[in-house]
Amino acid sequence: MKIDGIPYRTVWLDAGDRWSVHILDQTRLPWSLDVVRLTTRDEAAHAIKSMQIRGAPLIGAVAAYGLCLALRADPSTEAMESDAALLNATRPTAVNLRWALDRMLTRLRNTPAAERVATAYAEAALIADEDAERNETIGRFGLPLIQTAVRPGRPVNILTHCNAGWLATVDWGTALAPIYTAFNAGLDLHVWVDETRPRNQGAALTAWELGKHGVPHTVVADNAGGHFMQHGMVDLVIVGADRVSRTGDAANKIGTYLKALAAHDNNVPFWVAVPSSTIDWMLSDGVADIPIEERAASEVTDMTGRLPDGSIATMRIVADGSPAANPAFDVTPARLITGLITERGLCPATADGLLGLFPERR
Repeated sequence: MKIDGIPYRTVWLDAGDRWSVHILDQTRLPWSLDVVRLTTRDEAAHAIKSMQIRGAPLIGAVAAYGLCLALRADPSTEAMESDAALLNATRPTAVNLRWALDRMLTRLRNTPAAERVATAYAEAALIADEDAERNETIGRFGLPLIQTAVRPGRPVNILTHCNAGWLATVDWGTALAPIYTAFNAGLDLHVWVDETRPRNQGAALTAWELGKHGVPHTVVADNAGGHFMQHGMVDLVIVGADRVSRTGDAANKIGTYLKALAAHDNNVPFWVAVPSSTIDWMLSDGVADIPIEERAASEVTDMTGRLPDGSIATMRIVADGSPAANPAFDVTPARLITGLITERGLCPATADGLLGLFPERR
């Protein structure tokens, strides 16, 4: 995807040394576009944990490169296993993290220590390239959902929650991939962008990347979605996910479940877009078994924004002495999901639906 006409990915190797890793610092968006250079395992782990990078597919790709950086320091089997465990502990909900590290270890355990660094970089590059390809394909499979919602004289109105655009992946995005594909094909569309408290990924990230690509959009308060659905102003909802159970339950940013309830009540199609790396084939009951990350209370009690003088400041918005809870995700039960958009096509959010697309998982 492009920023002011310049193509970017969210993670890439340094063009000079070909081993250090560059990322876009998403904690600085939308106020500034800062590139961070990662040179160690600990810097990669910090980037994931502090949410300099976020989004399930991107977390997996950066973790893979983080293991590459670790192997440069010590390619021994003992160190490799320890480094992978440390990286895996940075975020508990996104299954892509475990998936990417398991894939790396499977490739590396039977590789001689002297060859591990080169092998690791090659495998991490494949993980990144495959993610971009999968997400572009998700866009193509999701395009007909938008095409069928076209009505003469008005745009197709799509609501999304959190950020599941190209900033959350290596490229293209998941939920936003069909939107970009439709926009690039000339369809008249408009996106309702949930602000997505408490970290405001919708207002800060989704709105920013849609704006940079020229896609018409409007930022709305998180609690406004149901109102727009009641009044016929939402044609479909598309969200991403950090983990999908083999039965179709989907964990996504906190507040997604409420959008699904509103969509169900108003007969608005509710689609979840995910690459296969986000499906947890070992988990059947997403509501009961997907671990929900509890993040710092300060994300709820404090907000960062731009002041009238142009400076950036963080300020407290909650009364002194009031505690705050901050579950980062909720789980939308499969019964509320119209269907899943994957790189192999569309399917119902059911075990049979997923196995129909991925029969090798039977």
